[in-house]
Amino acid sequence: MSTGPGLGRPDRADESPDEQPSGPGGPGADEGAAAPASGGTRPESSPGTAPSGHAMWGNTTSGTAENVGYVPTNAGAQPPGSRNGPNQGESELVREALRDAKVSHETAVTALKAMAGRRDREWPRPDRCRVITIANQKGGVGKTTSSVNIAASLAMHGAQVLVVDLDPQGNASTALGVDHHAEVPSIYDVLIEDMALSDIIVPAPEIPNLFCAPATLNLAGAEIELVSKVARESRLQRALDAYDIEKFDYVLIDCPPSLGLLTVNALVGGDELLIPIQCEYYALEGLGQLIRTVDLVKAHLNQKLRVSTILLTMYDARTRLAAQVAEDVRSHFGDVVLNTVIPRSVRVSEAPSYGQSVMTYDPGSSGALAYSEAASEMAHGGAVQ
Repeated sequence: MSTGPGLGRPDRADESPDEQPSGPGGPGADEGAAAPASGGTRPESSPGTAPSGHAMWGNTTSGTAENVGYVPTNAGAQPPGSRNGPNQGESELVREALRDAKVSHETAVTALKAMAGRRDREWPRPDRCRVITIANQKGGVGKTTSSVNIAASLAMHGAQVLVVDLDPQGNASTALGVDHHAEVPSIYDVLIEDMALSDIIVPAPEIPNLFCAPATLNLAGAEIELVSKVARESRLQRALDAYDIEKFDYVLIDCPPSLGLLTVNALVGGDELLIPIQCEYYALEGLGQLIRTVDLVKAHLNQKLRVSTILLTMYDARTRLAAQVAEDVRSHFGDVVLNTVIPRSVRVSEAPSYGQSVMTYDPGSSGALAYSEAASEMAHGGAVQ
């Protein structure tokens, strides 16, 4: 296979140094470097394999960003000295893949200790337990991610926190490292079988002060089974009232992406509503329907319920649409919108695959810092009317 021009081949010896590309194997390499083996094959590169840092063969994509006229964005920039050799004209996807190596997971414990050591003081704790429902009938807006990471951040700053997983997918339970297979007592047993909440609550293994009421796949049938139950809309509220929730500072209820009976139970059982809103147009379409449902619940089932917090998630600062959506939400909802916005972050997406929140998986990532700041706003009462 021809390796193409521009890779330091002997057959280009007749070209001037200016015509040959810079980078490994070119005239700019150290004189003491190993010479190419017979046939022009480099010792460290097998035939048909591009040298490190090159996207593909040929002189169109090899070489530095300056050579090919490609200027990478700052979003994926590596710190100086973090990689050997010059910065190549890689795609942002390649840089993210390099940045997202397992080293962050392997160093999570050390990073967590360092984060705990930097904590100046505990955040203020509420006078009474705050029961916060996190709901939005649109899927993929960050309900579970926000529930888990805000809960983890609050717990890491001294609060006692319970996460109630009401989503049949059980993603919040997964992110907290809690078992939720079919044989595990879960919130389904509380809603349908009248089991006590104290019988299903388990501690999250990664973070002290954080507890979870897990969800199993059995919860998928709860919507139908609740129809024939007495007081079907308030069964979660009754379970919370029967349990001494004042031992917790916060109870966060993670809802499924629907406005069915599970979400209604969460709205009836909560005092506050946190609405995550993705910074895209589609995320705004169903918001009016959610607000109307909240008004109905408040009028007929739970007069204490109020929208206390709106959190802007998956914010992409490179797009004008994200800024426009954020502006529209702030102008409509006012002070209940948190000042902190949650950016798109690969680390946030990776963390659940290790059974962790991003707060322990990579405490120094942009997603972890943003969620910590959002939780701090909530703890200090900045988003509560």
